[in-house]
Amino acid sequence: MSIVGKQAPNFSGAAAKGGAEVEVSLGDYAGKWLVLFFYPLDFTFVCPTEVVAFSDRIADFHAINADVLGVSVDSVHTHLAWMRTPRTQAGVGELNYPLLSDLDKSISESFDVLDGDIALRGVFIIDPEGMVQAGTVNNLPVGRNIDEVLRTLQGYQHNRETGYVCPANWVQGDKGMAATLEGVKSTIG
Repeated sequence: MSIVGKQAPNFSGAAAKGGAEVEVSLGDYAGKWLVLFFYPLDFTFVCPTEVVAFSDRIADFHAINADVLGVSVDSVHTHLAWMRTPRTQAGVGELNYPLLSDLDKSISESFDVLDGDIALRGVFIIDPEGMVQAGTVNNLPVGRNIDEVLRTLQGYQHNRETGYVCPANWVQGDKGMAATLEGVKSTIG
């Protein structure tokens, strides 16, 4: 991913939040971790499962000083309609974070997830200084695992706090390892 390790592309636009239209920008998240995720379209199939899963886990993100922001190429009015549609009717209902409209597709393009007229399932972890620390992109048929997004975010926070790197299968509570040959030997030896 060409933007990992670089400043996140700046963005701003209309978003749906709490039943109203609000303006959202990258600057609104300065000083906090941000999980920015893209999904193809409202009123589709895999998308609501992801949007709802992020919302249902928002307390876990807030507990570690992180916010969540969803983005698709739909209009803010479509987002609002989807949020007014109950989950029992294939809507997403009330959400605990905003959905940003990328109607002109410029945000999806700047994060390199635009595929024709829709965004692929991209998720980016942006640190408090606006640096993209992680990015993954799934093709359309497979949704993201929220536990893995949280684990990855916690890993970057752990590295920042301790200086230790996080080996394969690291989870919150593990010590991590020194970024040395001795650290490797003590981890896999």
